[in-house]
Amino acid sequence: MKKRIYGWRVALMFAAALLIGGCGGGDSGNLATTTQNIKEQVCNGSCADTPTNLTTADVQQVLSQAIQEALARNVNATIAVSDRVGNILALFQMGDPANPATIVPAFNIETGLAPNSGLENISVLPATYAAIAKAVTASYLSSEGNAFTTRTANFIVQEHFAPREFNQPGGPLFGVQISQLPCNDFNTRFPGDAMLGPKRSPLGFSADPGGIPLYKDGTPVGGIGVIADGTYSIDINPIDFDNGRPGFPEFNNIDEIIALAGTIGFEAPTDRRGDRITVDGRLLRFTDARRGNIISDPGTAPAFGTYNGVNGLLVDDTAPLVNNNPLAGIRNYFNRDNGILAGTAFGQPASGYEPAANIASASTLFADLDAFVLTDGAGNNRFPPIDGTDAAFVGANALTANEVTSILRNAIAVANRSRAQIRRPLNSQARVTISVVDSAGAIVGIARTRDGPVFGTDVSLQKARTAAFISGPRAATDLLSAPDATLLSDAGVTPYTSSIAEYVTDVRTFFNDPNALTGANAFADRSGGNLSRPFYPDGIRDMPNGPLSKPFRDPVDGWSPFSTGLQLDLVLDQVVAHLATGANPAVCTSFGSGNTPVSNGLQIFPGSVPIYRNGVLIGGVGVSGDGVDQDDMISFLGLNNASLELGNNNGIGDGPIVGNAPKAIRADTLAPQGFGLRYVQCPQNPFIGSDEANPCNGK
Repeated sequence: MKKRIYGWRVALMFAAALLIGGCGGGDSGNLATTTQNIKEQVCNGSCADTPTNLTTADVQQVLSQAIQEALARNVNATIAVSDRVGNILALFQMGDPANPATIVPAFNIETGLAPNSGLENISVLPATYAAIAKAVTASYLSSEGNAFTTRTANFIVQEHFAPREFNQPGGPLFGVQISQLPCNDFNTRFPGDAMLGPKRSPLGFSADPGGIPLYKDGTPVGGIGVIADGTYSIDINPIDFDNGRPGFPEFNNIDEIIALAGTIGFEAPTDRRGDRITVDGRLLRFTDARRGNIISDPGTAPAFGTYNGVNGLLVDDTAPLVNNNPLAGIRNYFNRDNGILAGTAFGQPASGYEPAANIASASTLFADLDAFVLTDGAGNNRFPPIDGTDAAFVGANALTANEVTSILRNAIAVANRSRAQIRRPLNSQARVTISVVDSAGAIVGIARTRDGPVFGTDVSLQKARTAAFISGPRAATDLLSAPDATLLSDAGVTPYTSSIAEYVTDVRTFFNDPNALTGANAFADRSGGNLSRPFYPDGIRDMPNGPLSKPFRDPVDGWSPFSTGLQLDLVLDQVVAHLATGANPAVCTSFGSGNTPVSNGLQIFPGSVPIYRNGVLIGGVGVSGDGVDQDDMISFLGLNNASLELGNNNGIGDGPIVGNAPKAIRADTLAPQGFGLRYVQCPQNPFIGSDEANPCNGK
């Protein structure tokens, strides 16, 4: 059992760090005087070729419509608007600017407890951070093929999928909430990196209802995030179609209603919304708010200037600390002196995402695959294929740039053939990001398919790094050298501490292997995810927790989606430092050994495999952006096919050519506690226009 002692004020800061909550329904009701209609333009990845972005007038309209609804309900709201790559274009707070709004985390009514280790037990945190996280999350989850909200996020990250369906596995994106972190070494920073994306989020990924994407002509252009109900939480009971707050039967979805008012004229196409998309036979959720719930008339909202300075202000990014809230840190996301900004157009240089065909160094490598790359806005590929940097660890086995190119190309080719899980129309291609790292976690190449959701950029890198780290020979050494996660608190209050080293002990006890985490076995993210669930086997209630998680009903540890065990504890100190002081740590995770192999944090849902040569771990490939089985398949088959292309006749890295892990050491050969681990899981009939079945079998 890990030692966890908490001080409320410290926990507050951390809570900010953890992110999430909500569920959703559909759209009904009409606004007779609204003249703008949803533009149901059929887009599936190419509409953004015509530059499309939020203008300053658009942002003002979104704000005015949301403010008008908040005033009609006699509540103060904090409202953020972002563009598609996470730039905050406006941050508006209603009420007295001298008394910044704060929010109180919700109590976990699922367990009947208030876990000390998660957001539910935190006192207060700035509403500005919550609004930003919601807007960024809605932006990042959406594409031309799917429109997801923070309520959709809530639906896919809980301990069961769907929530309240007991004895079902965890949500397909279980753990995504600990991504896009503010201590990220990969996501770009405001203002130093101009408008280049993807940007960070102060609270990581949110699933608190009130974050909704914004669209123009079928193309996602950003998101709105609203918090007005005073609670940053998760909806653990989506069946009741509210956010779980007792005593507010009429306004349980007030954040969503205000946000929905802001989206009028910028709505997601109906056919792309989460409640039109199925995963494992279940429809996802979009919002519980309906247009009929809006009591103002967005079509007659006055000009933004009517409200600015009267009913609230653009947030002062230079404000000192007030009421122990780190408002000074807002300058990392928004500068009021610049006024409301126009958003970038995705696919254009300023966004940081461009077609490979437009970049000289990438065109010959990827243009024939209709691929995209991340750029610096000046015509350069930020992450071209390069040789591995880890010769000190793996010697002559290190990856070569040519091998990285082959892995990226083959993974993109698999994605282009694959039938998407989370996109409309049916039989659309999978849209993802592929990241390749060496055994030290250094990025050796990143490429994307067209229109992959932005969240998958950071997450694919987390996945690649996690597979390489957990499978590598230095995992135990690094974790044993890591300092305890510790939060200092007010005088007289005991701080919270969590021993990272104890996770190594727990894993070794779990496997009955004193040498676990020293490179003897290959763990894909699906395998590591099995070990990171609050139940083992995954989803089976009343079973013990996995060794990298926390007990579900323990009154001290008290698992929640805001406190996922090792995944959280590794990044906790750096996230809190950012929230408390506005500091910008260069990495989320570093070890006493000096290694930084998981600089942007771990990821614990499927979509990655480690890379081997001569039986030696030399890197990892991570994929994110579609269904988790698709992500698994693209990483696994992409590496397998690259191995074959390079001359390896079995696709396995037990010889001189790179490939997948030798079968004998894969995690699915292990059965800790009598239950088998998983390695990868591929869809049965995954390819468009083909009846090929079970393509991963035997490889």
